[in-house]
Amino acid sequence: MKNLLFKYLTLICLLLWGSGCSDFFQVDTDDVLDHSDYINEESEMYSGFLGIITKVQAIGDKSIYITDTRAEMLEPTLNAPSELYALYNYDTDLSGNSYADPAPYYDVILACNDYMLKMYQYRTNAVGAVIDSGHYAAMIAGAVRIKAWVYLTLAKIYGEAVWFDDPLREYKDPSEFKLLDFDQLIQACLDLLDKGFDGVSSDATMAWEEFIDPEASGSTGEYYYWDFMTPDYSTLYAELCLWTDNFQKAANLVLDKLNTAYYGSTSQTRNYLRNDDWYGKYKDAFWGNQTPQRTECVSVILYKYDNNQINSLKKHFSTVSPNQYMLAPSTVAMDRFSDEEFNNLGVETEDRRASVCFKQDSEGKYYIDKYIIRNSQTAYQDDMCIYIYRGADLYYMLIEAMNGLERYDEVSALMNAGIGGTFPQGGVSFSGFTDWWTARTPSGSAQYPDKGIRGVFKLGDREMTRDKYQNDLLILDEMMLEFPVEGKTLPAMIRMARRYGDANIIADRICPKYSNPDEIRAKILAGGYFIKWNHGVE
Repeated sequence: MKNLLFKYLTLICLLLWGSGCSDFFQVDTDDVLDHSDYINEESEMYSGFLGIITKVQAIGDKSIYITDTRAEMLEPTLNAPSELYALYNYDTDLSGNSYADPAPYYDVILACNDYMLKMYQYRTNAVGAVIDSGHYAAMIAGAVRIKAWVYLTLAKIYGEAVWFDDPLREYKDPSEFKLLDFDQLIQACLDLLDKGFDGVSSDATMAWEEFIDPEASGSTGEYYYWDFMTPDYSTLYAELCLWTDNFQKAANLVLDKLNTAYYGSTSQTRNYLRNDDWYGKYKDAFWGNQTPQRTECVSVILYKYDNNQINSLKKHFSTVSPNQYMLAPSTVAMDRFSDEEFNNLGVETEDRRASVCFKQDSEGKYYIDKYIIRNSQTAYQDDMCIYIYRGADLYYMLIEAMNGLERYDEVSALMNAGIGGTFPQGGVSFSGFTDWWTARTPSGSAQYPDKGIRGVFKLGDREMTRDKYQNDLLILDEMMLEFPVEGKTLPAMIRMARRYGDANIIADRICPKYSNPDEIRAKILAGGYFIKWNHGVE
């Protein structure tokens, strides 16, 4: 069983998509693979699910190239192919562009559909089989969450997508499918998470390590991080709520997750808490290792070079041969980290996040360093993990939700000194927060209380106001320092632009890196922040 799981032997059987095909419904029936019942014994429940994960690995870095190339940080180098320049220049015709092609995302969705159907058929038809109901529920729920997360990703990149509820195993007329616009996609994702599948709640989880390696010791076991390889329910649902301005629901979900993580512990290693221990681990533990940082990891895509599980981030970013150095940090974006008007450094001489995000090599070339393994002797290995969600996402979601609820004192505390810095001796009076965020917890004193988004880096305060709109712009500015090259800054700009009906919010932050800012602004204001793609459905 362990050997079967480890090697991911069973792959999902579904339609092969042609790379770069702008109308993926136009397929030859010879391309339809044999979809005989691949789940015919319990072990294949697990290996089939891991087949979905291999497809998620294949798209892990895709949104970074698609969104960050058009966001504030990245620009193509002379080594970049024309396809990256087309993205960078906001070209309206991207047909045949392999970076922009959504087919790999649909591949994951159809794999999820196929898996859920086969799992249902196996549970219904298996005679005499003993099925672990908890594991069945967890893997069904995991497939549901992956599907919802991929559709959310499609929405953020394309503004529309074709919705599939069934596997696609043969040619079907395009009229049978619906092309959903942005708002419809977000609602469909929420409905999917609310409904689940086959009576299974979409928040079900399992401890993979207990199944694969029962003798392993908790977080030190080899398979501990497998529990994080599907998008976390609360975090995914909270993000969807932010897109619909359901701030209360988003705040409730994130607060519950954080309060649960902090409750009952005075340890410095509490999950997600931005404290002195978090600060000490930020550089090498977060971004210098292929193993995710346990206290920061919410959901993650794992890679292991030895098992042919790779991404191309190092290939695109590193200046060390045989990597190709196709994308580099823009001067404008780098300068924002040290610009006192944009980023109040306070008593610090630099923002710690800058030296983690980018560096300069011996030849003077600036490169993205976030995904390059520290002290690696093998320049060709691309096995750095990619965080789907990390603790920072929870903080920023919570502050955005609090701003939407006009709870401005909490907004200022979370952005700057933190809850612990605001209430150093406990006595938290903010509704929904607890003393477990502080140095004076109900069970005694904690060594490392919450220090907030900027306070943990010892930076000066960002002057939050009692104006919701202005605060949201400041939140965006801070996100550009927190999340560059994670596929998250452009979607956040789009969310704010949609909220206030002003695409200048996007253009103001992106256009300064261009030599033709007016031309790019015109494209953004015309809706070019979404990639235009022929999804094959009218």
